[in-house]
Amino acid sequence: MANKSLITRVLTSLFFKRANIGAVRYARNTRSLYQLIREALDKSGGLSGKNISVFREQLSIVTRLLKAYASGEYRQLPWKTLIRVIAVLIYFVSPIDILPDFLPIVGLTDDIALMLWLFSGMKDDIEKFRQWELMAQPATETATQPKVIKIG
Repeated sequence: MANKSLITRVLTSLFFKRANIGAVRYARNTRSLYQLIREALDKSGGLSGKNISVFREQLSIVTRLLKAYASGEYRQLPWKTLIRVIAVLIYFVSPIDILPDFLPIVGLTDDIALMLWLFSGMKDDIEKFRQWELMAQPATETATQPKVIKIG
């Protein structure tokens, strides 16, 4: 097992297998999914370091994608990718996994590595969502503006 990469060890771990099973339940329960998103954002808020801003930006995009999916506004994400995203978030928020979060310095290594693996693996889905957001934004802004009615 020493020669396996950290990501391989995480993906084949009992902890991640349990997260995958739980992901299906989260995908079908909007309230639980929103709670998971909040927990992931809260946990990322406590991270610090040089490259954490890029990590948070990517996490923000992924959580917006999940919120749009849960609300029914955006359904262009394949089911398999949805489950993978949710499973990774479950693993990320769990304090007990391959490297328990309470271990100083190394405790979050597996969580962050797994999140970076996710972001890298779903670049195309993230880009499609960002394009959708850009296209949907003007329609949303226009819909909230009052209509002007010309008289005579």
